[in-house]
Amino acid sequence: MDPALSVVRLTVREAIHTLSSSEDCGLILSTLRFLKRYLGETEDPALPEEQEEFATVHFSAFLRCLVIKLSPVWLELSPDGQLEELWDSFFLKGPADQAFLVLMEALESTAGPSFCLMKMAQLLANFLSQRRMAALMEEQCRPQKKPGFTLLQETLLNKVVGLPDHLGNRLQQDNLALFFPQNYFPLLGEEVVRVLQGIVDALRGGLDCSVSFMSRVLGKICIQGRQKEILDVLVPQLTVLTQGSCLWQRVCWRLMEQVPDRTMEAVLIGLVEATPGPEVLSRLLGNLVVKSKKAQFVMTQKLLFLQYQHTTPMLQSLLGYLAMDSQRRPLLIQALKELLETWGSSSAVRHAPVTQQHYLSAAILICLAHLREPELRDSQDELLASMMAGVKCHLDSSLPTVRRLGMIVAEIISSQIHPEGPPLKFQYEDDELSRELLALAIPGTSDSSTVLAGGSAPAPTASETLAKTMDDGVESANGSDPQVGPQGSDSDLDSDDEFIPYDMSGDIELKSNKAPLYVRDCMEVLTSSEDMERWEAALRALEGLVYRSPEATREVSVELAKVLLHLEERTCVSGFEGLRQRALVAVIVMDPARVAEYLTSQFYALNYSLRQRLDILDVLTLSAQELSRPGHLKRPTQQVSCGSGAPVLATSQADCTGVSGWRTVVEERIRSKTRRFSKQGFPRRELASSPSEFNSVAGYFFFPLIQHFDRPLVTFDLLGDDQLVLGRLTHTLAALMYLAINTTVAVSMGKALLEFVWVLRFHVDIYVRRGLLSAVSSILLSVPAERLLGDLSDELLEARSWLADVAEKDVDEDCREQAVRALLLLERLKDRLLPLSH
Repeated sequence: MDPALSVVRLTVREAIHTLSSSEDCGLILSTLRFLKRYLGETEDPALPEEQEEFATVHFSAFLRCLVIKLSPVWLELSPDGQLEELWDSFFLKGPADQAFLVLMEALESTAGPSFCLMKMAQLLANFLSQRRMAALMEEQCRPQKKPGFTLLQETLLNKVVGLPDHLGNRLQQDNLALFFPQNYFPLLGEEVVRVLQGIVDALRGGLDCSVSFMSRVLGKICIQGRQKEILDVLVPQLTVLTQGSCLWQRVCWRLMEQVPDRTMEAVLIGLVEATPGPEVLSRLLGNLVVKSKKAQFVMTQKLLFLQYQHTTPMLQSLLGYLAMDSQRRPLLIQALKELLETWGSSSAVRHAPVTQQHYLSAAILICLAHLREPELRDSQDELLASMMAGVKCHLDSSLPTVRRLGMIVAEIISSQIHPEGPPLKFQYEDDELSRELLALAIPGTSDSSTVLAGGSAPAPTASETLAKTMDDGVESANGSDPQVGPQGSDSDLDSDDEFIPYDMSGDIELKSNKAPLYVRDCMEVLTSSEDMERWEAALRALEGLVYRSPEATREVSVELAKVLLHLEERTCVSGFEGLRQRALVAVIVMDPARVAEYLTSQFYALNYSLRQRLDILDVLTLSAQELSRPGHLKRPTQQVSCGSGAPVLATSQADCTGVSGWRTVVEERIRSKTRRFSKQGFPRRELASSPSEFNSVAGYFFFPLIQHFDRPLVTFDLLGDDQLVLGRLTHTLAALMYLAINTTVAVSMGKALLEFVWVLRFHVDIYVRRGLLSAVSSILLSVPAERLLGDLSDELLEARSWLADVAEKDVDEDCREQAVRALLLLERLKDRLLPLSH
């Protein structure tokens, strides 16, 4: 045995014996100071081999002895605090990995709350504050040949990452703020950066290092859900450090490549969310997506198809990263093909949530913005086939948002894949959704990535051209004309620019007053007149005439409804659909039973278009709402219109407004100057009250619509392809049920509607399911609670289990919310009736 090694062993053994048995403060202090020679902390340090033996063989046992001796009485042996300072120094100056493990072991085994427990917790806080965690992790990155090194690393990994959980469970309410996850993991992120800096410095000095332990630490933190805390610290610093250093980039690439497969997904998702753009992501990841199958699956499959909660900037970073290198661009093309295949799947359009379809559409447009024309031409036929299938599926959807997604994506795809052909154009609403998607198709910041990959930028899309045209229009409006004719030309001589244009903004088109004065005359003009001006005047006057002549309307109500239902726009009339709809509603209000019976019979008749059937549902809902409104026959005069399009009695209305204006001012002044000690005598305007006209005719509206929904016709099949009409029918029935509140027929309507809902409860179309859930809520609101639980108790019990299933498992968020609201209504009904049962 080496004599020097024997000396170290004997010295440590004697020191432990002295600490265990002696109460002499001077002897204890001298013993501890002598042992500090083996840490190299004195003027006369021990030999290197002695220091190595002490650190590897005896240090942990000596620290455990110090932990055992820790007590308030023992520390008070030295009133000046020298003993406590020496005690702390062995944990803060010795090998960091052993000191950390002994501290964690002591914290877990010490009973608490106690002085010893809090003392060691404060010492661990000092350990972290003095950057000893960086020394611990840096030691694990150096080449090691010690036996059991793998087991030591696994233990350290669990203790380092799980420190907030361990300390939180142990200290409970006495936990220190530094050990909270929101404070500890950012600190650990700073330590990781220091370790990486030490690795870079070592590599520059020609030393070997490994980042495997750091990769495992990063992966374990991320898989525990703490990506944001650590990556918000790591990513900004690594972004700066990798900007001008190839060595730093290589270290980061190696750091990501060494992340274990089971934690790769959590790391990549957190990294893509935290990076500010594709350039930074490319510097941090390199070609990881090409080298690692797991990373490739996460980046090109899971983040695109299985998860759709991510933001649009994250999608741009992800797909821009794939586009920035020639080795990664084939993955981008393959991702576009798979995205279009899923986008064009009828099953996906039918069953996927709207948010996921929006996510897929945005991903497709971002891919197109990054790809060049030659790359698209190679897969032109395949992409066009997927696009055509997808357009059909989206246009067949009953949800307006899904249809608009299909239109926008199809327009942009066709303009990029087939630029030489005629452009594909749709008419859709210009809202925030459409503007967002059109902006994604314009290669803005992605141009730099395309240039880096080699090649020219893709051809401008239709939306880009539209945006440029709008910009040019703005410039022209501001007076910056791009083309200026030569001075002295004829155009300058004939110019009228010096004249001030006359303000014609308030002018209206003058028309001869050809409006009919009777309902029959209006009906005759609409059916047989060839005078388009007279035809338009009759259409505009019809609603007012119907309300002013109820008896004359009832004589021809069914014939007039038939005329309006089949009326087509012969000339360009502003607001034609609204005028026709309001006139038809007025006819139903004047003669509800006969006209509703006619319209409901025509809903299931042959030779009607889907548009006409939807119009029937709309006017039935609006007229039922009008009939259920108190005082609905007191129509405001401004809704009666004449042939010129201006309101009838407009002058008198203005006069009345002027006359009533001063009265309102005077009354308001009197009210403000009058002191009142009680508001009981304060005059209040009474609300209009009258019996609901819908009470006696609700059955004419409701039951014929619900009777024949399961009988297909040659051109009309509600349970087949006409899902849009079925969805509108469910919403109409729900509205009629709600408007039938407090009516005598409400119970029968509710029972029939529950049977209708039960038949269609598993329908695949989202719009239909929304209508069914709305119908259940209408039943719960309209049918008296006593009758619900008395006559419909079995149906409600079955509906409750279905609602619970929808609230938990339905793919559509609106369906889940409606199911929850219906369940709350059920609970409220039960709670309201429980006191009555007792």
